[in-house]
Amino acid sequence: MPYPTHATLTDWIAREAAPFSLDPSDSFNAAVDRMMAALGGSVDLLVLRNRLFMRLVEAHGYTAIAVESSFPRGRLVDDYVAGRGPASYEDVMEEGFSHGFGRLDANRDLVEWMRAYNADPAHRTKLRFYGFDTPTEFGGSDSPRQLLEFVLDYLTSVDSAAGRAFRDRIEPLIGRDADWEDPATVFDPTKSIGRSLAAKELRVATEDLIADLQRRRPDLVALAGSDRFREVMHYAASARWLLSYHAGLADTSDDRVSRLLGMRDAMMAENLAYILSRERGREGKVLAFAHNEHLRRGKAEWRWGANLWRWSPAGAHLDAILGPRYALIGSGVGVSDANGIGRPEPGTLEDLLTAAPGPGRFIPTHRGEGLPAGAVATLPTRSGSKKNPGYFPLTPQSLVEFDWLAVLDSTGYARGGPPLPEYNTT
Repeated sequence: MPYPTHATLTDWIAREAAPFSLDPSDSFNAAVDRMMAALGGSVDLLVLRNRLFMRLVEAHGYTAIAVESSFPRGRLVDDYVAGRGPASYEDVMEEGFSHGFGRLDANRDLVEWMRAYNADPAHRTKLRFYGFDTPTEFGGSDSPRQLLEFVLDYLTSVDSAAGRAFRDRIEPLIGRDADWEDPATVFDPTKSIGRSLAAKELRVATEDLIADLQRRRPDLVALAGSDRFREVMHYAASARWLLSYHAGLADTSDDRVSRLLGMRDAMMAENLAYILSRERGREGKVLAFAHNEHLRRGKAEWRWGANLWRWSPAGAHLDAILGPRYALIGSGVGVSDANGIGRPEPGTLEDLLTAAPGPGRFIPTHRGEGLPAGAVATLPTRSGSKKNPGYFPLTPQSLVEFDWLAVLDSTGYARGGPPLPEYNTT
């Protein structure tokens, strides 16, 4: 079906924006339902957050949320959501999240709502919580120990002799976690042990472990089930990726940072594809939540001082893997004093969107179809943030790479996070 043609961007916004309020009201649910009807029933992976997730669970068959936090750590939070394991949120707040995200009140609210939902016997389909980020971040990367021990524990549980043999081979090669997790490796490749003799031997041992599990698939599936086998194999593959990432940290080539950023996003996409396969097994769908730059369909860019790094983000991989089963909502904001984001300059996309009825609105982009091409191409980009270097304004590409935009007039800073100081933008 052809999309409507609009003479101007203002005409597009006025005719197609679905305004909503975040206060308890029917307007938000109606806007979400309108958006979901337009996306159609083929979408299995969608992107946004708390109120949206609640509505998607209640009315649209969603069974899981995946957030930009460490994949292996997320298992602890999922145990809590399921009503097993830890007794309180405080028990998972630090160990269950990376990047300090467990301290944010929005994440606490989300997890506690999911736990209460699952505790209700009227809800036969239980919700799952996932992290889908890699165990890496700008301040350093995890040791491969957690991922490999998960696999070794499984192997030991089904074949104690084989598990013990691989453990005796692998654990001495891991060595000290602090050597892997040294934050200095981010900027100084000579500090990384990722290409040491022990690290190379560990990569070979990990490949041997994966090959051994794969050759024994029929017996292992018969012993512990196919879901458990797939989970263990994904952890093993994640360990392989992480060891490759550590080797990349030791690289001295000019494209080192771009390669590392690209590897992280490729791993994120693999995690989401695995998560989606688990949920499809019970006819569920997944809401993913992360930075726009991770989930966009085109090339991601990050300028840091004189450096400009470009790579394929997770969204580009997911678009190639899932096609129309992947839908993307980009988020934007007009003003956020706490984040150092001032009023958008006249004529920018945020300025045009926040002029429409709000205080929030969903609006379909139609991936640029039906929009005035000349006006889109010449859209100015608003200025960035004086406090948050991770803030990226919307651009003309946002109208091509996102399926919908969700734009708020204003927002505060995430409760529970540290205040942001101003930084030197030059």
